[in-house]
Amino acid sequence: MSEEHLLIEKADAYAVLTLNRPEARNALSPALLADLCQAFADLRGDAAVRAVILTGAGTAFCAGLDLKALSASPEGMGAFDIHGGHDIVGAMEAFDRPIIIGVNGVAATGGFELALMGDILIASSNARFADTHCRVGLAPGWGLSQKLARIIGPSRAREAHFTGNFISAEQAADWGLVSRVVAPEELLDECRRVASDIASCVPQTVKVYKKMVNDGLNTSLAAGLVMERNVMGYVNAAVSGDAIADRRAGVQSRGKAQKAD
Repeated sequence: MSEEHLLIEKADAYAVLTLNRPEARNALSPALLADLCQAFADLRGDAAVRAVILTGAGTAFCAGLDLKALSASPEGMGAFDIHGGHDIVGAMEAFDRPIIIGVNGVAATGGFELALMGDILIASSNARFADTHCRVGLAPGWGLSQKLARIIGPSRAREAHFTGNFISAEQAADWGLVSRVVAPEELLDECRRVASDIASCVPQTVKVYKKMVNDGLNTSLAAGLVMERNVMGYVNAAVSGDAIADRRAGVQSRGKAQKAD
């Protein structure tokens, strides 16, 4: 794996992945895609990692596919080979713990799609989102045409798709695209705080919960409710009353501490 393209840090039961091509606004080259896919595969095999933060170096989160690499390759889009070792959609979907996206700057087109592959989006006030597929003449293939309308509503999504206009951090928060907006210097600390909170929860339950939410979003409400009841039955049956009582005491202590803050 090339550390030049992707920086990996492990600390306090979570990992931080930083796209490290600031001179190219962290555009996704074939090498960076391969590194990112391998990183998620490796982290999935590390039980000590309970959450992952993905962010970008410099002033951009990710400007999308590296168009210079695309133009220089006789294979065209084939140079990216979004299957197999370059299948970032599959790699991130297969990761069974929460992925926090720290959007530090522009997330455009493929970079926008990359951000939407995460579970929790936290934005710097410098963040901006744009879908420029219609402006560059490409069709999306990583979920943007399907996910965005479900998150911010069809009308807003269509406007973003068909115009290629930028969505500011504040607008993204108003539309429910991101959880919150923080000052640029506070972004990574905020992402770390959320990752630490996740890491303090029951790890197997977090995994199950992530799958329940994602599976439910891919079906109807009625089917999702049936799925939830079925999962509840076998998961909760394996938890003892004593374990719940011990954990509840911890929750109460945490609630008192947070109230005091």
